[in-house]
Amino acid sequence: MSKGGGYVNIKERPLIFDGAMGTYYASICEKPLSKCELANIYDRNTILNIHKKYINAGCNAIRTNTFGANKISLESDFATVKEVIVKGYEIALEATKGTDVLVFADIGPITFLEMFDLWVAYKEIVDLFLELGATYFIFETFSSDEYLSELSQYIKEKNPQAFILIEFAVSPEGFTRLGKSGKKLIDKFLQLPIIDACGFNCFSGPYHLLQYIKTLNIENKIISVMPNSGYPTIINNRTFFDNTKEYFATQMLEIAKQGVAIIGGCCGTTPEFISETVAKIKGLSTFEIVSNKQIEQTQMDKPIVKNLLLEKIRNGKKIIAVELDPPINTEIDFFMNSAKLLKEQGVDAITIADCPIARARVDSSLLACKLKRELDITTIPHMTCRDRNINATKALLLGLNIEGVNNVLVVTGDPIPSAQRDEVKGMFSFNSAILASYITNLNDTSFSSPFNICGALNLNARNFSSQLAHAKKKMENGVTMFLTQPVLTEQALDNLKLARKELTARILGGIIPIVSYKNACFMNNEISGIRVSEKIIELYKDISKEEASKLAIEISTEIAKEIHPYVDGYYLITPFKRIDIISEIINNIRLFR
Repeated sequence: MSKGGGYVNIKERPLIFDGAMGTYYASICEKPLSKCELANIYDRNTILNIHKKYINAGCNAIRTNTFGANKISLESDFATVKEVIVKGYEIALEATKGTDVLVFADIGPITFLEMFDLWVAYKEIVDLFLELGATYFIFETFSSDEYLSELSQYIKEKNPQAFILIEFAVSPEGFTRLGKSGKKLIDKFLQLPIIDACGFNCFSGPYHLLQYIKTLNIENKIISVMPNSGYPTIINNRTFFDNTKEYFATQMLEIAKQGVAIIGGCCGTTPEFISETVAKIKGLSTFEIVSNKQIEQTQMDKPIVKNLLLEKIRNGKKIIAVELDPPINTEIDFFMNSAKLLKEQGVDAITIADCPIARARVDSSLLACKLKRELDITTIPHMTCRDRNINATKALLLGLNIEGVNNVLVVTGDPIPSAQRDEVKGMFSFNSAILASYITNLNDTSFSSPFNICGALNLNARNFSSQLAHAKKKMENGVTMFLTQPVLTEQALDNLKLARKELTARILGGIIPIVSYKNACFMNNEISGIRVSEKIIELYKDISKEEASKLAIEISTEIAKEIHPYVDGYYLITPFKRIDIISEIINNIRLFR
């Protein structure tokens, strides 16, 4: 018997947890604290009574009121965090006194901030619970695997008898808000002997988690499911959950029949939800538990669309990709005619920016589909993380895949110009590395023809070692090709050589023709990610437009020759609709590539 309660054999019957703390606390208090964890200090009796209500409802385990007990969430120093945890654990012990109900030390995710050491923050919390005598730990509502295996190993070293449960918050489609696959996460963690159980909580309601569980192979695995009561409704800035306790309990019974060994509730659930669930589960026979082998998702017979771009590179060809800016209005003739001309010249792909410098242009994905459908051109639409949530991004990717577009360049995206921020709000729900990971997971589960995921590589970064580290992180998340910023300095060339040594992904070297002295100065001072050498700038002084055009072709051709040994192809960026200059550079490159 531990300080946290007694032992329950979950192989004989489901272990039933309590329900929500935060939403329930807010619903029963006239003036609830903004952080319910602080109620451990300032409203002790309310938290004690909530625990007792869940215990009276029949649960076998409760979670300490410490989900957000960290310095970031509480916006406090560790002294306050410590007081919240100590009192939260003591309240839970008092509530379970004289029962065999288990007390689980509840630890939620800590928001990542620059210059904040997450490992130290998590370890401080774990050490405090261990000092208090905690034996049962639950890490819940996580969106990634950050430090979870390391923390579990640390706990087991300190207390080999500890029981560790890890839960991820996934959408009805099985992905976390960071684009991680729930299936891959639990498969990874359940292979680790230090993890006792793994599953899902929050984000989705019981019906959707039931449907998701049916697609997984959970035989001989200790799986937990603790859904929200349903989908929330916002009324007067307050969150409400409309689903009934009877509906919730019926769905939880079906979840238990799938072989789920640990069940409970999350946001919107109350002691009544748990009481109803206990009553439903009470009569569950082991004979009613179905053999839940993974359902093979069969796809209709579809021709697999080959990735022509990758095939050309595998066959030793140095490809040429040309970027065309999408129009700012519905006048599409120049764009389409330019694309047609480039195809006739043998260009291998057209890349299309996604509202560059955060100003509205024709959608890059729609243009990619139009080019593919009408001109049969391979396209690489840029896809920014700005202005789309994960659902909108998936919808767009599905459409691209249906249209036979199977290359995409993922970028975080430029911020909204400060002059527009009063009327246009930017949204960044995730970054390019997270988006790459999300597409990689969809490649495994949803697409008949996997996407070739491209990323950006800034050769002009002042701290290029940081850029390389970020590029490697992108590769871990599925990026297989990089399109670089333009090479216009010796330093950029040196960085490209280093990237070739350090990175295993394909590299398309960036080239942008400079069309005037003014253009060179502007790019050097105003365009993020581009550096132009003083030597090149000086060459453009006091020359005519015709001379500048000729010089642009000569310099770009020379750069293409210099980077030739270090790239798998070329990424030409068209300036100011000067397709004539790009055409000449392409003709020159074809002579030596």
